[in-house]
Amino acid sequence: MRALHWDGTVARVTDRPDPSPNADQAILRVHRAGICNTDLELVRGYMNFRGILGHELVGVVEHGPAEWIGRRAVAEINFACGRCPSCAAGLGRHCPRRQVMGILDADGAMAERVAVPIANLHAVPDSVDDDAAVFVEPLAAAFEILEQVQIEPKQSCVVLGDGKLGLLVAQVLAHAGAEVLGVGKHLDKLAILARRDIRTCLLDDWNRAPAPLVVEATGSSAGLTAAIASVRPRGTLILKSTVATPSAVDLSPLVIHEITVVGSRCGPFEPALRALAAGAIDVSSLIFERVTLRDAAHGLQLAAQTGVLKVLVDCA
Repeated sequence: MRALHWDGTVARVTDRPDPSPNADQAILRVHRAGICNTDLELVRGYMNFRGILGHELVGVVEHGPAEWIGRRAVAEINFACGRCPSCAAGLGRHCPRRQVMGILDADGAMAERVAVPIANLHAVPDSVDDDAAVFVEPLAAAFEILEQVQIEPKQSCVVLGDGKLGLLVAQVLAHAGAEVLGVGKHLDKLAILARRDIRTCLLDDWNRAPAPLVVEATGSSAGLTAAIASVRPRGTLILKSTVATPSAVDLSPLVIHEITVVGSRCGPFEPALRALAAGAIDVSSLIFERVTLRDAAHGLQLAAQTGVLKVLVDCA
């Protein structure tokens, strides 16, 4: 099969062996895959990954239980062992033995086929097209915030960062009833939120008034510093992006102002699917370009350019 493979030096589309599923796995024929910032970090050395890239996908089940064959599905990316204390406690996403699709010890989805645990499959409603279904994984990450903190009606929230994840987080918080201010550097990106009646502000015009809840979604040490400074005393700071490069950040305000810090990673797929089916979240405006699998390496380069939002890879 054809796949976008990272060998530690070059990402190229090449022939790779078809996945060989075990008894607990299904094979998805991938329709569409998405390129995210984590993929870009991986080719810069993050996690020392080698293999097929990609963890945002939608496809059709080609091999697996009879009830799944031919069904369109998305798949959670953490492949838990199912036997350790973390898994027993319902924390499979934190299983110390887990593999992570396209990130840790498991090939990813920018390929014609991918193997995933049957337990990780989620059926895609007919009303959600392939382009939208690709966003289930990052949208689920945005919904994770609602699993971790209580959002009160009209609660003031600042989302710092107007990249793909920041735009999804701002919409999810607004959908939950919060009064959201999206802060970023790009008017065209912030316009996506403004069309949903979400307040926005350019970073240079932001008054940095302290807020009870701040979400850091910039992926930069400068963004982290700004986020820490904008949380009011005894407020909550949600860290939604990993800052992969070493950086020096003054953490003393977290102690001085007694700020609660919440790390937030993967999230639940079902509310993300429901929101897409209901049209509650705009993801189509985040799509910048579509490329074929043959041109996936170019798509990776395109996604790394400043100002680019989501690049989709057509794997069919």
